Amino acid sequence: MNELSKIKVALIGVGNCASALVQGVQHYKGITSEEQAVGLKHLFLKDYHPKDIEFVSAFDIDTRKVGKDLSEAIFMPPNNTLKLVDVPKLGVTVEKGPVHDGVSDYTKDTIQISNVPEVNVAEKLKRSEAEIILNMLPSGAIKATEWYAEQALKAGCAFVNVTPVSIASDQKWSEKFENAGLPVVGDDLVDQVGATTLHKTLLKLLSENGVKIEETYQLDVGGGTESLDTLGRTRETKRTLKTKAVATALPYKTEIVAGSTDFVDFLENRRDSYFWIKGVYFGNTPMRMDVRLCTVDAPNAGSVLFDVIRAVKIALEKKVAGPLESISAYAFKNPPQPKPVATAEAWFKEFIEGKRER
Repeated sequence: MNELSKIKVALIGVGNCASALVQGVQHYKGITSEEQAVGLKHLFLKDYHPKDIEFVSAFDIDTRKVGKDLSEAIFMPPNNTLKLVDVPKLGVTVEKGPVHDGVSDYTKDTIQISNVPEVNVAEKLKRSEAEIILNMLPSGAIKATEWYAEQALKAGCAFVNVTPVSIASDQKWSEKFENAGLPVVGDDLVDQVGATTLHKTLLKLLSENGVKIEETYQLDVGGGTESLDTLGRTRETKRTLKTKAVATALPYKTEIVAGSTDFVDFLENRRDSYFWIKGVYFGNTPMRMDVRLCTVDAPNAGSVLFDVIRAVKIALEKKVAGPLESISAYAFKNPPQPKPVATAEAWFKEFIEGKRER
C-alpha cells in the first residue's frame, strides 16, 4: 500500500492499551505471511495490513508523557505492560488534553497531571489529518469521553469508543455521528483472549449439548491503573455490561454474574479471571466447572483493535455514517445490537466483503 492509503489514527489516552497497540504495529509491520502472523486473527483485512496504521496525533494529561514523542511516552509510568519491541521515533508529540473526569479519587496519587496549557484538540486533529480517533480513556471518564466525541465531530473524524461509556450504543450520539456523515463504533472493547468471550463460548457449547445452565459467574482480579479505576468508578457499570453480554450466549434466562471484583497492585498489567458454571445434564445429573484464565491486559486489545481500525477505514471509504452495527457487535461488549459470537462474526465478514451496509 502506498502512503496515500495510510490509516491515520489519533490516540486519546496514552496508557497501557495504547502502548501495546503502537508496539504491535512495529512488531507486525515486516510480516508478510499469515503463517508468520502469530497472535493476529487477520494479517490482511481486505487490502489493509497493520503497517498501514499510522499514528498522527496523541493526547494525555500525565506530565511524564506530555511533550514526549509517542514512541517514548508509551513506556512511561504509570504504564506497566510488557515491552514487546523497541519503537523508533514516530514524530508524534503527545499533547496535553483537558482533565475533565479523567482522574478519580482512586487514581489521583498515580496520575501526575501536567501543568502545561491544554491544546485545541479539534484543531490539532484537523492539522494532523486524523481520520479515526481511538478513545482509550479510563472507564469512568464519562465527561471526558463525551467531550472527545464532540471534538471528533468538529474535526470530521470517525470515533472508536474503547471504553464502557455509552456512545455508539446511545441514540443521541449515534444520531450526531449519522448527521455529521461519520462512523462511530463501540462500546467497551472485547479482548482477544477475553474472559467474556470465553465464558460465552463455554455456555453456548454446554447449552447446545443439552446441559441446562442453572448458575454461573465470571469474576476478574487485575492490577494496573485501569483495574484500579474500574474498582473505584465503574465496577457496577462493567458488571452490568458484562452480565448482559454473557447472557446473549444462552437461549433462556438464568442466574448470571460477570464483572471485575478486586484490584491487586503487584499483578501490574496482568489479570486473573475466574469462571464457575453450575448445571445439570442427562437425567438431571449435576455438573460443575471451575476455570482460571491468566492474561496480560494491554496486548489483549491489539488484534481486535487492528481489525476495528481497518474496518472503520473501509467504512470511511464506503462513506458509511452513524453506528456501525457489524463492527460493534464483532468487537465490543455493549454494541448497539448485541449478537451471539457466531452472528457477530458473520456480520463482520459480510461488511468487509461488501455484502452488508453497516
